[in-house]
Amino acid sequence: MRARSLRAIRRCSRIATMASKPDLPPVEDPRNVAQVAIATVAGLALAVTILYIFAVPVAGKLAASRDFLSYWATGRQLVHHHNPYDRDAIWAIEHSAGLDPRTVLIMRNPPWALPIAYPLGLLGLRAAGILWTLLLLACLLASIRILHQLHGSPPSRIHWLGFAFTPAIICLTMGQTSLLALLGLVFFLRFHRHHPFNAGAALWLCALKPHLLLPFAVVLAAWIVLTRAWKLLAGFTVALAFSSALATFIDPSAWSDYTRLMRSPSVENQFIPCLAGALRHWLRPHSVWIQYLPVALACLWSLAYFWRRRAHWDWLSDSSPLILISLLAAPYLWLYDQCLAVPALLSGAYATRSSKVLAALAFLILATDIEICFVKVTSTLFLWTIPAWLLWYLIARATSAKESTPATAPPA
Repeated sequence: MRARSLRAIRRCSRIATMASKPDLPPVEDPRNVAQVAIATVAGLALAVTILYIFAVPVAGKLAASRDFLSYWATGRQLVHHHNPYDRDAIWAIEHSAGLDPRTVLIMRNPPWALPIAYPLGLLGLRAAGILWTLLLLACLLASIRILHQLHGSPPSRIHWLGFAFTPAIICLTMGQTSLLALLGLVFFLRFHRHHPFNAGAALWLCALKPHLLLPFAVVLAAWIVLTRAWKLLAGFTVALAFSSALATFIDPSAWSDYTRLMRSPSVENQFIPCLAGALRHWLRPHSVWIQYLPVALACLWSLAYFWRRRAHWDWLSDSSPLILISLLAAPYLWLYDQCLAVPALLSGAYATRSSKVLAALAFLILATDIEICFVKVTSTLFLWTIPAWLLWYLIARATSAKESTPATAPPA
């Protein structure tokens, strides 16, 4: 009887406990959809990268069809003490390497970038292509890793989005220098507080394509004057002066040849699929100044944006809108140049508390992946990408303010 009484008491206590607990659904990870989407696009990017790296050594025509060919041809001209901006000579080198005779790829980076191209001319096309691809891959991986650390190394796969970012993968496969500029930008974000001279020297990599970050540069100049960050300015000046002197030593006439190239009708009248180029093409195709109007307005906006935040300016978080606006208003911009948006997009991805917003970025990247399979990189059909990245970033920052709740910080 006593045992029966004890069993009855335990049964009643279990019933009472169950009645006191609310009927909750099973707990699920709110970011499952986002994690699956991130893993999907990252897996596709990894597959494309591995396939491409193994294809370069065995496919000579593949190496000859990349933009990298222009850097190699420029290096060949420099090694033989010829004009690196000679259109006819570059065409002959590229045509002999297998490029379509109807096409010529000219290196349009300023002369201080010539020391990068010079060593490539000492190697054969395939060997130079392999080393160049590995260099750009290292730049991308190092940039993503540093950004992950700058945001506290959270235990998530969000940083995979940086590696899977379509413009970054296209930049890698085409062999463009925009990934070097990305590394310079990330180094600046990493070192500007405690190693300002190194941070300034790293900005030389951004100067390989100075037209991409003009509003960013305007704010940087104002910040240097306001905070008296002369060491940072000294680092950039020394790096730029050294590379310019080296370029002059390699080719004393490089500056005049470069000026003549950039003023040639083939360069001034070329249509580049960016918003500034489209604006000029739609309004007055022969008026070059229209192409620089958006970036001029963006510089004014950027100064106003900085001035309101000057007292508590933080380059890691506050520079994200600057980067995206700089790319949006750039006078010349190709799809692969948008890899410079990676720091801003990862900043928004780490800030948002919405799994749907994270998944949306992954699906935007996937949509770009699909489009690049059917549309040429020179098409105006990619004009939507930069506005899409900017709109997504604004939504991500808005959701970080609306949906964030007090919680313990993620482990560093």
